[in-house]
Amino acid sequence: MSELRHLPVPDGLVGERADAALAKLLGFSRVFAQQVIAAGQATLDGVPLQKSDRLHAGGMLVVEWTPKAEPTIEPVIVPELSVIHDDEHIVVIDKPAGVAAHPSLGWSGPTVLGALAGAGFRISTSGQPERQGIVQRLDVGTSGLMVVAKSEHAYTMLKRAFRNREVEKTYHAVVQGYPDPLSGTIDGPIARNPKHEWKFAVVHGGKPSITHYDTLEVFRAASLLEVGLETGRTHQIRVHMSAQRHPLVGDPMYGSDPVMAELVGLDRQWLHAVKVGFDHPATGEWVEYESGYPDDLQHALAILRAQ
Repeated sequence: MSELRHLPVPDGLVGERADAALAKLLGFSRVFAQQVIAAGQATLDGVPLQKSDRLHAGGMLVVEWTPKAEPTIEPVIVPELSVIHDDEHIVVIDKPAGVAAHPSLGWSGPTVLGALAGAGFRISTSGQPERQGIVQRLDVGTSGLMVVAKSEHAYTMLKRAFRNREVEKTYHAVVQGYPDPLSGTIDGPIARNPKHEWKFAVVHGGKPSITHYDTLEVFRAASLLEVGLETGRTHQIRVHMSAQRHPLVGDPMYGSDPVMAELVGLDRQWLHAVKVGFDHPATGEWVEYESGYPDDLQHALAILRAQ
């Protein structure tokens, strides 16, 4: 059954983009809000909205939509996913590439939550139904450490720690070329790419995003970097390095050379979450966990070093 809402534009959403406003007002994902708008099912004062339209004061929104079935968590066995630490409050896992953090519309592959369910873990029920226990995410094509909350207390404390930038997140990445300077900070706001909704970009007015990097090793046409994040925006490292004209090797979405990716045998970006540190949500003790490179990234490094 479809749902219909007649809603005055709230003061707090005056000037907001239509897609972002509908997402906030009705609890939609940004993508679903855009789908509703594209289908002509959202009007402002009787005029069909476009996703980039801005809401004005005193306007009347009419929105009709058919709710989508929520993605479900299907237990699955993922042998490559390993558990680094497990206690009654948290589980720290080493995620392989090709595994999403949680179910989402359009994704039919394995997920971290599905793998943990398949291994018999019980996760916190906090959060959206398909994201229960998830306090951080890694891209499907990114490997490395992820923390998942098992208790409700851990979920609350870790979400707050991530939001307050109290978690230390360290990544290693191989980028094309040589960053100049070899160590530095990239401070560039990130938002959806105005020309490609499925990508992100450094955009004026985007969310504040800060990335620190140090060059660890230089090859003939690429560099191995250690990257620290103050913020945790979607695709942040990939977007920031691409904006510096040093895209990650194996990341054609953000401008990498497919010839180099083929040369080193990669079918995903060279990006690995090597370390995470935070105050344990139960004890308050500082804990750190580390992860080594998986085989495909090791192989790519060996080829670069041999050159």
